[in-house]
Amino acid sequence: MAKTVGPFSPWCRIGQTIATSGQIGLGDDGKVVEGGFGPELEQTLRNLSNVLADAGVTREQVIKVNVYLADLADWSALNGPYAEFFGSWLPARTAFATSALPLGARVEIEAWAVVEETR
Repeated sequence: MAKTVGPFSPWCRIGQTIATSGQIGLGDDGKVVEGGFGPELEQTLRNLSNVLADAGVTREQVIKVNVYLADLADWSALNGPYAEFFGSWLPARTAFATSALPLGARVEIEAWAVVEETR
């Protein structure tokens, strides 16, 4: 799992709720992966998967996702890999553009999950 880039935890649990910190496309070297939005999104989703696993939850337990985009033009490029990542269970989602993300990232994703299935 990639180290955090600031003074925060990768995830926290209160009761049955898990909140992840925003994940960006950091590779093992601690830098945002190169190659454009696609490779960066793939790495971001891998990092999110690792954080969820570390917290002891699966993708199917994610109930809400917030996606931050440095450029809203990447919206359509987000949807395919995002849908593939979550499969048949698609959590609620908010996605919006922001003026800048940490380390020059183009996408950041945070998730909220429940430890026990309550759907």
